Formats: sequence, C-alpha cells, structure tokens
Amino acid sequence: MAVYTHLTAAELAEFVGQYDVGALRSAKGIAEGISNSNWLIETAHSGASRRFIMTVFEARTEAADLPFFLHLLDHLADAGQPVPRTIHTSDGGQMITVRGKPAALIEFLPGVSIDEPDAQQAHAVGVALADLHLATRDFSPTRTSTLSIPTCIAMLRTYADRFDEIDPELAQILPDCGAGLLDEWPDALPEGTIHADLFPDNVLFVDGVVTGMIDFYFACTGTLAFDVAVTHAAWSFAPTDGAFRPEIAKALMSGYQTHRSLSDAERAALPILAQAACLRFVATRVEDWFATPADGLVRRKDPMEFARRLAFYRERGEAPFA
Repeated sequence: MAVYTHLTAAELAEFVGQYDVGALRSAKGIAEGISNSNWLIETAHSGASRRFIMTVFEARTEAADLPFFLHLLDHLADAGQPVPRTIHTSDGGQMITVRGKPAALIEFLPGVSIDEPDAQQAHAVGVALADLHLATRDFSPTRTSTLSIPTCIAMLRTYADRFDEIDPELAQILPDCGAGLLDEWPDALPEGTIHADLFPDNVLFVDGVVTGMIDFYFACTGTLAFDVAVTHAAWSFAPTDGAFRPEIAKALMSGYQTHRSLSDAERAALPILAQAACLRFVATRVEDWFATPADGLVRRKDPMEFARRLAFYRERGEAPFA
C-alpha cells in the first residue's frame, strides 16, 4: 500500500458520498507497500464511526483485472475466510473512477500485522493459506499473472547494467537475471487461485488468531506450491539481519499441511519455486528502485533483501522446507 495519487478533501468526500456508508470524517494516506494508492477512511453513520480502506489502482494494476480481484474478495468472505468484503456503491457497483483511475472501497478488518512473527503466528498463517486454497476450489474466474518468471527476467535485464547502483552483489547473485530457473521449472503441479503476496504486513492478527488477509491485487491462477514458497520466503527470515528462522519455516509448513497436504512432487519443487518467488520480488523492487517518484508517499524497498534469500534457497536445496 502507498499513496501516488494525491486527492483533495473534496475529492475524498465525493468518493465516499457514492457509498451508503455515512459522511467522511477523516482520511489518512497509508505509506506501506508499493503498488496502489490507499487511505484509511473513517465515516460517521447513524451516530457511529465506521472504517474502510479506499484504494486507487495505479499503473501496475490492470483495470481489466479488477473484477477478478474484487469478486475473489467477496467469494472468500462468503466462504467464511478472514478477507475484507468489497463495499458496493449506492447503485450496486464494485468500483468507480477517481482522476481517471479505478477505485474501490473495502471493509476495514481488525487486527495488527506482525513485524517479526513467532512460531504460533507462522503456524496460523500456514493454516489460513491452506484454507484459502481450499476455499477457492469452486471459484471459476481465472487470471494469468502479469509477473511470470519470464516477465521478471525481462524486467531485470532492463536494469542489469545499473545493478551496481543498488549493490555490486546483485550482479553476482543474478549474473543471468534468473534465466536459469526456467531450465528447472517443474511441470504439472496442482493449480488454483493463489494470493501470491502473503507477506506479514498482509496478515492481521488478534491474540494469535488470523483476523485478516489483505492486499489481493497480485492474486492469480497459479501453482499452489508457489504460493507456499512465496509465503515461506516472506515469513521465514528475520527482518533485522535477514537470518533464516528454521522454527518459523517449520511452523508455517506444519500449519499449511494440517489442512492441505503437499504431494511429493510439490515438496521436491519448493526450492526452485522459492527462488522464483524471490526473483519476482527482486524484479519489482529493482524496477521500483529506479521508477519511484520523488514526491510519492511511499517507502522504497531494498531488492537485496530477496536477492540474498534467493541465494540462500539456491544453496540450501530442500533443507529449509523440512
């Protein structure tokens, strides 16, 4: 989440006025994340305060994909998953246009995201991810990821001659911009709808219980084990020094498999899938490193965090998933 599109108080009030949620009381830009512009919205309705998240979808999010994302949220919410529903406009629409860009209002869910999760929280998110995969078995819409591995390789090649501006180590870790992963890519693994971005800041907890999974705007039809690998790479390393935390990785894998067992083929593929997951985040962070506007209310993220995790998975093989 972030703010690229700066809206006036009048524009925010006009947006809220198209929903039956009461009058706008406050709107605060949210700086976390890098993809879309977001605000925490508070309204007054029938004497009570209500909170929502307003999102203006920026260039990386294709407008044609929005029905998939928004219907997925409602599908998961209807299935009892801890996912925010979309708020429909007074005439039943799921989104409107703000400054020529699509925008939506969604539920605000209670909870706090955890910077450094413990084993109990990692186990809980593993369970929640498995439940998400099971809950979407009857979700018929499909979407092809716009961040496939070939696309990420091409993104990195665009900036390869500038890697040293980030860190000289980047070119050492990715001399081929990740192209070698394509030679080892596994075939015929189970597929379904995946979140594809389940970082700790996209999971909310109250007393150790997952109360929210948010930011579904990279969700797509994909390999279920890849989603496990993404989450493993996002959760299993200390945020301070990047050290691998085996107790977190083990709890996450255990939690997932309490509700959905991984096949032998899926488990064998996890080292390559984890490298691919890291490559995706390196690619988007490299692109954002050079493209982030100076006046954006956004925190630029270091590509080396996931470049080093990619190198770790390449060196360690199946051991991190035991």
